Amino acid sequence: MRNTKPKAISTLKATKVQLRLRPIQKAILARAAQLRRTSLSNFMLEHAYEAAQQVLADQVDIVMPPAEWDAFCKALDAPPRQIPALKKLLTQPSVFDGQGKAAAR
Repeated sequence: MRNTKPKAISTLKATKVQLRLRPIQKAILARAAQLRRTSLSNFMLEHAYEAAQQVLADQVDIVMPPAEWDAFCKALDAPPRQIPALKKLLTQPSVFDGQGKAAAR
């Protein structure tokens, strides 16, 4: 009788995608990967995966009962609330509005 070990579920990547890039595109991607201290393949996979998830998330349908939908539409159509602290924040000069030390005052 053979002594066999049960096969573990493989976590290895089983499929491959190939791309054709311009040299400048590859150079930029490689530099970005280097700055993140990862491989070019891993960098591209991570960022393409994140972008794909965002595209899919943008396509999600919102389903709600008619009464909730009406309330949602009413809220969207209502005039904005006045928030004094927010108005003050957005009307005061910022360090990003000017140059150098003078803007920081």
